[in-house]
Amino acid sequence: MFSSTGKFAEYCSPSTDTKNVFDRYQQVTGIDLWHSQYERMQNNLNHLKEINHNLRREIRQRMGEDLDGLDISELRGLEQNVDEALKLVRQRKYHVITTQTDTYKKKLKNSHEAHQHLLRELEVRDEHPVYGFVDNDPNNYDGTLALANAGSHVYAYQRVQPNQPNLHGIMGYNSNDLRLA
Repeated sequence: MFSSTGKFAEYCSPSTDTKNVFDRYQQVTGIDLWHSQYERMQNNLNHLKEINHNLRREIRQRMGEDLDGLDISELRGLEQNVDEALKLVRQRKYHVITTQTDTYKKKLKNSHEAHQHLLRELEVRDEHPVYGFVDNDPNNYDGTLALANAGSHVYAYQRVQPNQPNLHGIMGYNSNDLRLA
């Protein structure tokens, strides 16, 4: 039943369902509601089974099996199909190999550039070092300056100031030892 708003409503007693109503209608009218639908489904099933059978036979033939019933023209057609498929497979394989090779070349180039950058950075640090030598004698500035001017790898330095008590005695170092500049 449909309401005035167009909503569908189904009213059945608990012992009755929709299938029973259709079955009873078929009995009373003598019309088989499902026969035409069943026939269409059977025809569709038979058609799909035939397609499946033909595709399976074609796969077997492409694998080199089930060739006995083929004549020369069918064998030539099969050979051409296999040759075309082989060409496509080879093209795809070469494309994948080329792509992978290009990717590895780029990675190698990036690694080489990073290595060169690190080498340049290391050379710059050798020219402008961060750590320095501190003489134990706070009054011997001449010796420190001479060492700084004569050495090839002499580093800039800075002393720990006496007014920075938190830096004194760290890990056994005193104010005359090395620290970050």
